[in-house]
Amino acid sequence: MTNTPTTRPTDLGDDEATALVVGATGIAGRALSHRLVDEGWRVLGLSRRSASDVKGVEPVLADLTDADALAEALRGHRPTHVFLTAWAKQETEEENIAVNGAMVRDVLAAVRDAASVRHVALVTGLKHYLGPFEAYGEGEIPDTPFHEDEERLPYPNFYYAQEDELFAAAERDGFTWSVHRAHTMVGHAVGNAMNIAQTLAAYAAICRETGRPFTFPGSATQWDGLTDVTSADLLADQLVWAATTPAAADTAFNTANGDVFRWRWLWPRLADALGVTPEGFEDEPRPLEEQVAGAAEPWGDTWRALAEREGLAEPDLDRVASWWHTDGDLGRDMECLTDQTRGRSAGWVGYRSTLDSFLDTFAELERLRVVPAAR
Repeated sequence: MTNTPTTRPTDLGDDEATALVVGATGIAGRALSHRLVDEGWRVLGLSRRSASDVKGVEPVLADLTDADALAEALRGHRPTHVFLTAWAKQETEEENIAVNGAMVRDVLAAVRDAASVRHVALVTGLKHYLGPFEAYGEGEIPDTPFHEDEERLPYPNFYYAQEDELFAAAERDGFTWSVHRAHTMVGHAVGNAMNIAQTLAAYAAICRETGRPFTFPGSATQWDGLTDVTSADLLADQLVWAATTPAAADTAFNTANGDVFRWRWLWPRLADALGVTPEGFEDEPRPLEEQVAGAAEPWGDTWRALAEREGLAEPDLDRVASWWHTDGDLGRDMECLTDQTRGRSAGWVGYRSTLDSFLDTFAELERLRVVPAAR
């Protein structure tokens, strides 16, 4: 559990608080929706294809890349707080900027006529400091731990475009804002493209099934160096805190668990929980995508048979595991961790044990039959 206090709308003398969660079925949006519903908010869950599985969330279905569809879907709704937790990966950063910047602009345009919005929160990440996919880690990277007041890097970056759309709308429409720069996210949401705990749990299940060792896929830098991650439930806590705390208004925050660790310490502990034999870094990275490509039997076939035998919720491995993203996180040849001083100075006291975060997520994935039981 996190150690943050609850923030119910009624505590603020507000019986009309309505949260619009954009990307409600994603890893961050799902955790946030749970938090808001539990605290008595009215929650509108905006997603493209399917409604949120969180009980109490009112579905709003629309394609985030279709401004007219967004305007129609949100017509008549009066959200007081908007939480932007979605993005769509494109082939180039130019396309990322065009599509993801437009998402922010179009969502905020769709709720403008209601004149009800008081605060908008935007979730981004550490590519703010490390650069976009096309220039990731190139040039002069800020010293770690990363601080929120670092100058923007001299590369086009869709995070910057999203921020600029947010800032322009806030100045025009008079709401407060917050930006939350999360690190590697620990949580679960089937079909999400950025999901390390779910990916590792699926990888472990395949290792158990095929008798493979649970091999660390990443770099020596990540194996030996210090790093941090962000629990989805802690991010949800910070999003609600910032949206309801005057001292947090109009501020960008790093969002991480508050502890630091080395993968060489964490990896065997995860392996123990997942019932597999750990194998650490040896000589060079062994990316998961390469392991998939080199497998004698396609992992997708192994998973499909496993899912049928164990009664799993999703037989398509590509909707459970995101090899490319976990390879990216664990393969970085640079230290990645963030400074938390700005949030602490504003009163943020959230903290989450990273080991507990992974273990709790594994247990929840087993309970929901997303992955088979480890033991």
